[in-house]
Formats: sequence, C-alpha cells, structure tokens
Amino acid sequence: MTQHAVPHAFEEPRLAYVTCLSPAGLHRMAYWEWGDPDNPAVLICVHGLTRSGRDFDRLARRLSSRYRVVCPDIVGRGQSDWLSDPAYYVIPQYVSDMLPLLAALGGRTVHWFGTSLGGLIGMSLASLAGTPITRLVLNDVGPRLAPDALMRIGQYVGKAGDFPSREAGLDYLSVVSAAFGPHTPEAWRELNEYILVPADAAQGRTQRGNPTSLVAAIPAGTPAATPASQEAPPAWRLHYDPAIAVAFKPMAPPVAMAAEMMLWKAFDAIHCPTLIVRGEQSDLLSAATAAEMTTRNPNAQVVEIAGVGHAPTFMSDDQIAIAENFLTGGLGAASAAD
Repeated sequence: MTQHAVPHAFEEPRLAYVTCLSPAGLHRMAYWEWGDPDNPAVLICVHGLTRSGRDFDRLARRLSSRYRVVCPDIVGRGQSDWLSDPAYYVIPQYVSDMLPLLAALGGRTVHWFGTSLGGLIGMSLASLAGTPITRLVLNDVGPRLAPDALMRIGQYVGKAGDFPSREAGLDYLSVVSAAFGPHTPEAWRELNEYILVPADAAQGRTQRGNPTSLVAAIPAGTPAATPASQEAPPAWRLHYDPAIAVAFKPMAPPVAMAAEMMLWKAFDAIHCPTLIVRGEQSDLLSAATAAEMTTRNPNAQVVEIAGVGHAPTFMSDDQIAIAENFLTGGLGAASAAD
C-alpha cells in the first residue's frame, strides 16, 4: 500500500460534517479527519455506545500516513446533533447516517474499524450488496450480545448526571469503564478528554425536552454525581445525549431473538476479510460466540487481547500493531497475536 506523507498540518484532525436524514428531520453528523484528504485509501473508525470519534486519536495518528482516517461522532454524541426524537437512536438510523459520509469521502478502498456499536454498524454495512468495505475489524462485538453485559451497560447509560469537577467525572469513568483494561493516568486522561466537557458545552443542537437534571441510580461503587439541587452549579457532563438510553432497554425474548437472527444473517453475508478482536475478559462477546463466528464465516479470524474486558481501546502500541497488520494486509490475526 502506498504511504502518503503527513504534513504538519495533518497531525491534528480536521472537523467536518455531513447532513443526514431521519424520520424526525435533518441532522448533522460530525467527523474527525486525519491524514491526506486526497488519499483514496480510507479507514473509517467508529466508536462505542457512549464514546466519540476522538477515542481513535492514537490509532489515527499511527495510520494517517497510510490512510485518510475518518472518525465520526455517531449522532447524539460528541460534536454531532442530538435527535429530536430519541426513538431513532437505533442501528438502522446509524447505518443510514454513514451513507452520506461514504458518499462524501468517495474513497477507492474503504476499511472499517468498529468498536462495539461501531462494529455492529460496520457489520451491517459490510453485509450489503455493493458495499465499499474491503476489510473489517469488529472490536469486541458480534451478532450475539450477552444479556448480562447489556444489563450492566443499561444500568449507567444516560444516568450519570452532572459532576462538580473534571476529576469527579474521571473517577466515575474509572469505574464504569474499568473493563477497558489498565492505562497510565496520562492515557486515561487522553482517552476521556473529549468525553468530559463543561456542562454548557454538552447541550445538543437539536435536543428537545430532556430534563436538565439526570441524576439516577448507577452501579454500586460508582462515584456519585452531584444532584442539581445543590447550590454550586455542576460544571462537567458526559458528552452525549442522555436520551440514547431510551432505545437501550431490555427487549422481549422474541424480539431479542429476531434481532440476533438478523445480525447473524448480516454477519454470514460478509465477504471481506474480517478480524474479530475479543477482550479476554469480555462480558459482551463470549469466546464461544467468537469461535462460532469463525466457523460460520470463513473470511473471519479472531485475536484475543489478554487482561482486557469490553472493550480494548487500541491506545497501546501492541494493540495498534494488531489493527495495523490486519488492515494493511500484513501478518493477519493469528500471527499478530503471537
């Protein structure tokens, strides 16, 4: 693969937007772009449920000499608009939002790296006839999602409330994101720099009707947020629309079974090389499901990352090397894991 020089001006991301459509109207989706904007080789990196495109800063810097790296903020997160109707915070809408982005980028080749929710979006797109995706990384996600993990995530998504200080927010994240694995204090701050923002900067541009105070029950042992009733106004907030929790609720068993069947159908239809990354301690993607994925689809292979649950952050050099080797057609998963 041709390597493109990365001028100094490209060492930080550029912020841009595409306009998307939902049944509730138009909204803008933000994306962060790294590397040469004329590079026809595109890598799209898509984050998890409550995160943002800035999760991939280290990975993007490493790969921006090879790719035009594009990291969207899924609608309702980061710099993207909030939907006026939270019922549309669902995978079909997220998939639809990626279509104008793909059209705007016009890449000759498109590789996809998706963490958790971002992987489900990529899996759906890669299954479509005529898809532009030619290599796919599914970071700790698959067609079968463990119910206990979904319940764990559902306990805190949208319920954190406001924090009196940035440090209080980091303490909160250190509990709910403990499964990300060990990080240095510097890496932890870097990872969460764009997730914790001043409260007055966290309001979505099209949000309607959400209460100003969202303090609620959170998992045992989680540092408590500051109630809005205290005299000192809260200063920091997680940078996503708390209403994403509306669509993130337990499904009736028949509905959950139908959803899983649809995801398996999508996964089975993927024809491009696919790397399944599993955190060794993941409670969302079981070892059995990862193994079944490789049995059902001969294009898929698995690598496990020791000492990590849901989900690997790909901030460390060894994790980044696994993605780089696979995406660039190098050693492949089995060798990268050795």
